[in-house]
Amino acid sequence: MFNDYLRKILLARVYDVARETPLELARGLSKRLDNRVLLKREDLQPVFSFKLRGAYNKMVQLDVESRRRGVITASAGNHAQGVALAAQGMNLVAVIVMPKTTPGIKVEAVRSYGAQIILHGNTYDEALEHARGLEAEHGYTFIHPYDDPDVIAGQGTVAVEILRQHPGPIDAVFVPVGGGGLIAGVSAYIKQLRPEIKIIGVEPDDAACLHAALQKGERVVLDQVGIFADGVAVRQIGVETFRIAQHLVDEVVLASSDEICAAIKDIFDDTRSIAEPAGALAVAGMKKYIARHGLKDRTFIAIASGANMNFDRLRHVAERAELGEQREALLAVTIPEEAGSFKRFCHHLGPRGITEFNYRYADARAAQVFAGIQLREGAREKEALLAHLRADGYAAVDMTDNEMAKLHVRHMVGGRAVGVQNERLIRFEFPERPGALMRFLQHLGSRWNISLFHYRNHGAAYGRVLAGIQVAPQDAGEFREFLTSLGYPYWEETDNPAYTLFLGA
Repeated sequence: MFNDYLRKILLARVYDVARETPLELARGLSKRLDNRVLLKREDLQPVFSFKLRGAYNKMVQLDVESRRRGVITASAGNHAQGVALAAQGMNLVAVIVMPKTTPGIKVEAVRSYGAQIILHGNTYDEALEHARGLEAEHGYTFIHPYDDPDVIAGQGTVAVEILRQHPGPIDAVFVPVGGGGLIAGVSAYIKQLRPEIKIIGVEPDDAACLHAALQKGERVVLDQVGIFADGVAVRQIGVETFRIAQHLVDEVVLASSDEICAAIKDIFDDTRSIAEPAGALAVAGMKKYIARHGLKDRTFIAIASGANMNFDRLRHVAERAELGEQREALLAVTIPEEAGSFKRFCHHLGPRGITEFNYRYADARAAQVFAGIQLREGAREKEALLAHLRADGYAAVDMTDNEMAKLHVRHMVGGRAVGVQNERLIRFEFPERPGALMRFLQHLGSRWNISLFHYRNHGAAYGRVLAGIQVAPQDAGEFREFLTSLGYPYWEETDNPAYTLFLGA
């Protein structure tokens, strides 16, 4: 069924612009996971991503007329750089439509190759629609980021290198998945030559378009996607890529943002390179797969697919990496408001380190503390610690997986409001670009009073706001309509224990 791809991949022209990247042993990860872990270092390509393979293989096969018209594409960054570099080398006009939320490092990289950049929309799908319109209007030749046989074949050359570089036993290859071009090419090649090797896709748990399609047996459009891993933030898997993946991919693993952050740190520890979130996705999925199945003494390969990381995003990654690795727990603990109580609390923690401790006097009887605790044995140790604290009479609440607590409350602990009535707590996300916060506030208007507000730039493509809004009971219906009309993703957090313990009236 896929014999044509074997030939197309072997004949793909990629090395005019791409290089054969090393397959490196990750010594630290291998030792920690009790398995042999190899990283396919596609972050070492000239554009710091595998994407130039498929882009160039497609463009170099265009006929004279298609080249004359110039090329256009839509991309959140890495494919755009591949198209721009290839166009520069082939002396072609290139127009790149990128979402406005694209990290600046990727926009500037594309511009440096001489391509014309158009920033449009907040998602890849909006950029794609605009690019297709310009294609029809101006007659450009469209270079699809993933859903094209020549692009898929170009990406499949990664698999050719893997099997040549490691002819010995391989238990599984972990592949990051966005639109599916890489996993389609890798699986089409490996499964025909080494069918015993498992091909495992990895997606962010908030952008899992292949996982959803495999579950339903057909392509689906996700209502929304998280774009922390912007390089794989795609709402629908491709037509051709799904056809291939449906038959050749063994499994799809989902990874959280915290797990991706931990994987970025893992790659840094072994290579001293900084992967972008999508670039570390395969490692995050591999770790989860190994833990889930309790595997030892196996050989696994993870494709480190890209390193186009915005520098200001590193603080968020560093903050979340220990949580993703389950080496830190965030706890809300009630302790007596009296001299010596903090010392006694620390005594109960034993030899564990405290990574943060937030507290402000608010009540003469009890104090609420927000504490970060170092862990050595992950979730099992955390549960044992919680049980120990509760047995000793402490009211302790686990905040480790509480998104509001991690994003906002840990930076806000400082006392309760006095006299605030009818407060509802809402967490919002909005596109992060100049003026976005002001536009958000203008949408919010003056219909209801804002009683709490926290915004923190995390170096990501979406801004996060936590707002306390005073809404009288009789206005509940109108307020619900207002939230819907805003058009921003939002979550009601009024009953969140992080709010009731630290911020509520």
